[in-house]
Amino acid sequence: MLAGLDPEQRSAVTAPAGPVCILAGAGTGKTRAVTSRIAHRALTGDISARHVLAVTFTARAAAEMRARLTGLGVGGVQARTFHAAALRQVRYFAPRLLEGRAMPELLDSKVRVVTLAAAKVGLRADRAAARDLAGEIEWAKSSLVEPGEYVVAAAKALRETPHEPAKVAEVFAAYERLKRGNGVIDFEDMLRAAVWGIEEHADVAEQVRGQYRHFVVDEYQDVNPLQQRLLDAWLGGRDDLTVVGDASQTIYSFTGATSSYLVDFPRRHRNATVVRLVRDYRSTPQVVGLANAVISQARGAEARLRLELHGQRPPGPEPELRIFTDEPAEANAVAARCRALVDGGTPAREIAVLFRTNAQSEAYEKALTEAGVPYVVQGAERFFERPEVRQAMVALRAATRSIPGETPLPAAVVEGLAAVGWAPDAPPAGGAARERWEALAALLQLAEEYAATPEVVPIGEAAAIERPVSLSDFNEELARRAAQQHVPTVEGVTLASLHSAKGLEWDAVFLVGLAEGTLPTTYAKTPEQVEEERRLLYVGITRAREWLWLSYAAARSPGGRARRPSRFLPQLDRSGGGERAGAGAARRTERRRTQVVSCRICGATLLAGADRKLGRCPTCPSDLDEELYERLREWRQRVAGAQKVPAYVVFTDATLTALAERKPGRTEELVAIAGIGPRKLGLYGDTVLALVAGAGVDDVCPQKSFEI
Repeated sequence: MLAGLDPEQRSAVTAPAGPVCILAGAGTGKTRAVTSRIAHRALTGDISARHVLAVTFTARAAAEMRARLTGLGVGGVQARTFHAAALRQVRYFAPRLLEGRAMPELLDSKVRVVTLAAAKVGLRADRAAARDLAGEIEWAKSSLVEPGEYVVAAAKALRETPHEPAKVAEVFAAYERLKRGNGVIDFEDMLRAAVWGIEEHADVAEQVRGQYRHFVVDEYQDVNPLQQRLLDAWLGGRDDLTVVGDASQTIYSFTGATSSYLVDFPRRHRNATVVRLVRDYRSTPQVVGLANAVISQARGAEARLRLELHGQRPPGPEPELRIFTDEPAEANAVAARCRALVDGGTPAREIAVLFRTNAQSEAYEKALTEAGVPYVVQGAERFFERPEVRQAMVALRAATRSIPGETPLPAAVVEGLAAVGWAPDAPPAGGAARERWEALAALLQLAEEYAATPEVVPIGEAAAIERPVSLSDFNEELARRAAQQHVPTVEGVTLASLHSAKGLEWDAVFLVGLAEGTLPTTYAKTPEQVEEERRLLYVGITRAREWLWLSYAAARSPGGRARRPSRFLPQLDRSGGGERAGAGAARRTERRRTQVVSCRICGATLLAGADRKLGRCPTCPSDLDEELYERLREWRQRVAGAQKVPAYVVFTDATLTALAERKPGRTEELVAIAGIGPRKLGLYGDTVLALVAGAGVDDVCPQKSFEI
């Protein structure tokens, strides 16, 4: 248990019973430390695993914690989110607390009821406005603020309210009345109900506290006042509590989360053991060094718990800083580099493009589409709430009536998904259609993984057999995952806001739009708000394992007003216009990388990725060699068939068009076409040049079994 731990992790694991505060920097193995602590205490007889409640903030983190504990030989620990734990307790005690009445239905989303509440007070709210109002109500309820207290509380908290505060308070009050009238509750009500059940009913408190005697709270810097009150109710004055957090990753104060409970933990618990985990096993020393440089400038209460990380991985490439003329140029450059990384063997799922606001996503969706790179928008819509996924789940349930039970699960899923028009060998080009295709492909991948773990069925006291999983079993697994929001991995470059990226990591990370006014946002007016923006950048940097790109555009649009780089980038030379300090060669390289491409027909500047690839304006006449294009298409189809990959993996249609228009005769001309990097040049370069020179497809692919 202890042999594989570093000294700091071992101190956390072996700390005595009582209040323990683990300050864990990004990538320092906090999950390993906390699960090892639980397992060590259970296996040494200090505690019983069934008396432990470990609380996380995501179902994914809770599932990972349970899996690790099982791997350590400890079962029975309850690892749940705050909401899942509260819901379980409220449902259990509902017959007693409600005196036989049915438990109110739980709202999945506030938006619909908030829209009705806004109308009740004479305020028209579209879906976006209703989401803003719902977020404000959620902040108030998480902060233990009632409708009549909202105006004063919002002023004290310097809230940027979506409407005049008094009007928001009216909507809040109307929302509460509508909920009660319709017999429904929201997630904050559920937490309050759990608190009320314990605080106001001695028998409930005795039973809950008898069941749960040892508590672990992950991401403690993200706890809000309502969650802390529930934790205090569970504890009931006891102090066997282990909290894990990093004040430098406090980025959710707008939702009501506060790091004050983490910062003040040693003061609230005078006999607390405090352990600092500072060995970073996730990122290269180069990435860790930049993260340290950014957070070293932090100020305020959270900075008192600042950790200086020490990278444990072998050295890697230096983080890259890129400066572009405008945002379209930045997006196109990012897409081109993503294409090169994928062509070089980096899985698309191990690449992320991170930005400050969701509105920045559109430019990167467009650029990646033009580059033929699949992508997934993180947090835009919950996976199991996507229309195509919901339709697919309905189709799979219906398929159990027509597909024989002995059909292997992957084949059954493919047949079931055919009802919604999905086929495994027909992925569309990049963009929204490709994103939908990838979402359903993730269901098939999940089925293949699920089929690899047959069910063990006992047939006697000492014997058992393995039963292959059926489509019905898989549908039950999907329903369970949907209830817990335990989503499968979808293949594609991740596009995500910095907030939604927290807790995740990738091999390669692009941090884009790092300009004043975007990061920090113009809405960050107080020192505390500015510091939270700094921590956002810190979180983004620490998502990268090996390769990190930071960039900003000098103007939002071509010819637009000039912008300054983010004040949080310490390696920038402020007097030199934002380029790397003391790096003349780097500046020359940057100018080469950002030079404008001109149309080879009319000479106009080209900005869009597809136009730059073709080397001409979309309005200029095409000089496509149709006969060459058809030969290239036939060759691509044969290669894709031999490799058993979709055709676009070999070359996209846009790349074939560029080849048939530009007709490169030399290697230098070939690599000048976007989408043809070193890997594809090595695989296909000579063949493509031969085809352009007039060779037939049979000359370069003499047999249908042609393989690379």
